[in-house]
Amino acid sequence: MISRPDAAEVDAALDFDPAWTADLRSAWLQLIDAAVWDDPALQRLGDAPRLRKRLLELGERLKSLVADRRWIPHPRERLKSALAAAAGVRETLSTTENLLAGLVPGPGAERLRAALERLRQLVDGPLSARENAWARRLDAQVGD
Repeated sequence: MISRPDAAEVDAALDFDPAWTADLRSAWLQLIDAAVWDDPALQRLGDAPRLRKRLLELGERLKSLVADRRWIPHPRERLKSALAAAAGVRETLSTTENLLAGLVPGPGAERLRAALERLRQLVDGPLSARENAWARRLDAQVGD
């Protein structure tokens, strides 16, 4: 038997704290600033533009993560959309971290690493708990 999720409960589960969202945005902007204005050097040719591209993608995925999903008609699909957005954020963070492995040591590299670490910490704790809650809510919708 499939139970229908309560739309209000799902919407509440998908609402993000505005302060956390503002912190995410600020951390991402610091990351972009470090990547562009500090001009950190990377060992492989072409990695700097690739890094900046990934950081823009990360910003888009963060925005998608915290976006209002009430326009999606079915609450179950809202949860699935949020889980997909969270997975996208994690994937792009991982890709970005892999690119940073090729940073040439220096002040720009250190600032960039610190900015990415700050963003990673902001994302990891709260997002993991939310992903688990969303997954449990989806699992609860399917009974015996």
